[in-house]
Amino acid sequence: MGESGCGESGCQHSAHEQDNTMLDEKIGRIAHTFLVMSGKGGVGKSTVAVNLAISLAMHGFKTGLLDVDLHGPSVPKMLGLSTERHTVSGTDLVPIVVSENLKTVSIGFMLQSDDDAVIMRGSAKAGLVRQFLENVAWGDLDCLVVDCPPGTGDEPLSMVQLLNKETSSAIIVTTPQQMATIDVEKSISFCRQLDLPISGIIENMSGFVCPHCHKSTDIFSSGGGQELAQRFAAPFLGNIPLDPDVVRSGDSSRPYLEAFPGTETSARFDHIVEQLKSLHLNKEVV
Repeated sequence: MGESGCGESGCQHSAHEQDNTMLDEKIGRIAHTFLVMSGKGGVGKSTVAVNLAISLAMHGFKTGLLDVDLHGPSVPKMLGLSTERHTVSGTDLVPIVVSENLKTVSIGFMLQSDDDAVIMRGSAKAGLVRQFLENVAWGDLDCLVVDCPPGTGDEPLSMVQLLNKETSSAIIVTTPQQMATIDVEKSISFCRQLDLPISGIIENMSGFVCPHCHKSTDIFSSGGGQELAQRFAAPFLGNIPLDPDVVRSGDSSRPYLEAFPGTETSARFDHIVEQLKSLHLNKEVV
């Protein structure tokens, strides 16, 4: 081919480089990304992700909350924002503003109705996950919390492949019982195989706190998350009790930390944030 011509493969290569430049620029403005994962559904992963993002924002960190649970987006309802819809500025999707320090993106804000099914597979999901990083006006963030779907499928895999692993890590959510921790082992293996650091394990639904006597009862046993962390040499970030108010706040579309500040459960989230600050968020917040 003559020097004056531009082959198709060369044009595609240039476009690919440009795409990666745009992606790298957006990711470079995020100080740290936390992928909230679970080995199975029903462990309260989204509840943990939403309240963790709120807690980080309350501590003064500029926080993004990205919902990549494409087939079951629950972040809009949990935040009480189901009627909101994304707008577009130029080529970028504009996140929904939750508070001064918190903004969020979810496919749920793009659907006509909460009842709409998201029918998507493989490459289409990978493409959308990329767009949520590359074509969103996130701006400068201290941290991005990513609510991943259960398991080790397309969405978490796409996220790990796109992110800078030096500024990304996983937070794995489990419940105490053995069947849950067995599935969580697969998430740990997923992270290890892909060289994704694990910031720690959270044991959710760890003991039931009676709203009357305030005593804790281990309905699902306890200690499974801590034992798992010790066995795999991963940090244990703490346990969150099975609190009826967490369920009520979710059903009423009001985040728990906003509805019930100053409780023992909210203090557990504060404790988790303090550990994440010491690990990844070395910044003084005024």
